[in-house]
Amino acid sequence: MLLKNASILIIDDDTDVLTAVRLLLKTEVKEVLTEKNPENIKHLLAKHSFDLIMLDMNFNSSINTGNEGIYWLRKIKELKPSVAVIMITAYGDIDLAVRSLKEGAADFVVKPWHNERLITSLKDVLNKNNDKVASKKSADDGATFNKEILGTSEAMQEIFYKIEKIAPTDANILILGENGTGKDLIAKAIHEQSLRAGKPFVKVDVGALTESLFESELFGHKKGAFTDAREDRAGRFEAADGGTLFLDEIGNISLQQQSKLLSVLQNRQVMRLGDNLPRSIDIRLVCATNVQLSALANESRFRKDLIYRINTVEIILPPLRKRSTDIVLLANHFSRIYSNKYLKPVLKFDKSATEKLEKYSFPGNVRELQYAIERAVIMADGDVLQANDIIFSPIETFTPETEKIDETTLSVVEKNTILKVIEKHHGNISKAAKELGLTRTALYRRLNKYDI
Repeated sequence: MLLKNASILIIDDDTDVLTAVRLLLKTEVKEVLTEKNPENIKHLLAKHSFDLIMLDMNFNSSINTGNEGIYWLRKIKELKPSVAVIMITAYGDIDLAVRSLKEGAADFVVKPWHNERLITSLKDVLNKNNDKVASKKSADDGATFNKEILGTSEAMQEIFYKIEKIAPTDANILILGENGTGKDLIAKAIHEQSLRAGKPFVKVDVGALTESLFESELFGHKKGAFTDAREDRAGRFEAADGGTLFLDEIGNISLQQQSKLLSVLQNRQVMRLGDNLPRSIDIRLVCATNVQLSALANESRFRKDLIYRINTVEIILPPLRKRSTDIVLLANHFSRIYSNKYLKPVLKFDKSATEKLEKYSFPGNVRELQYAIERAVIMADGDVLQANDIIFSPIETFTPETEKIDETTLSVVEKNTILKVIEKHHGNISKAAKELGLTRTALYRRLNKYDI
């Protein structure tokens, strides 16, 4: 990384040091922030994304460790493991500074320093840390965000970048995407990259909860609140306290359930069924749905005030057919997993197999690819998978041609739709026009156009 693109935080209780470093770096870096009180580190890391932190070894702190710098270094590495840290030390504390290297510091500088030497040190540390992060994210010929999320396509690189930016914050996230695109993996990755990583990650498929179970499952209940409530039970909100709550398939909950959920999110309090005592909660909310945002915006289906509450930032996962350059990378990944699982040598792909994979539309997305490769590995007789070893699921119905409809096809689709709706309403033009979202005049124009 170039120094001029870097965001740097300086933490030192000596105002003269902060002023000197700020003046030195303000023309050299993209952003330089200074802080006297290390107690504010957590807040700063949550609010900003830093490429490098310069941290003093000694503070006039209430923490009586004798080596406050080591304490705060550990805190930084706990909260943000990937950030590079350079320790600032006096000559007499060099032994302690050397120890900090074993604790994860990238380098240390001794006060007073030569400005040119400090600039060189910053450049070296940024470059080494950038290489370290890049190598950690590489898999085969492509990139990986973690062990489960892979992708070299531009679409996935944008997703990775977005996660890195938003994960350290407490912003509510809405993940959109078709079934099988990996929304749950993205939610888990956001949690693991957040400042809540050491706290619970609780997933709830809210779309599968019945009206009667919704409140009990999410908010908990008191003993005797209903027939089967034999003991007090905390809900998922309380279970996720301090961590992340992931509500999957949120687009499928009823308006009544939405109202109850909105109340909890606004007040940041839950009330167990059968109880009068509100309980405060501290959660980071991540939601996911396969329903398009435009459909959610229909207030007859979803409350707009709830959309705004859950959608501080949205992540739209592309279907696999829109990131076809990742197909072979993912196929090799799954081949390694299932070859190891079923005690086989890692199976390779013949050219015919890779061509078959790349030409297929994958209506079931990554999940369908995963199951196809698992099936191929189980059934394979040799060490190389051929095209006929790859069998796609017959249960998927998506055809990619629907994404490439030309004008003629659109006319046929529109004509057939109009005919079906008119037939449904037994020739009643007013009702048909209302369902189609047209005026009677507009519908008559289309009837004349298609000689209906």
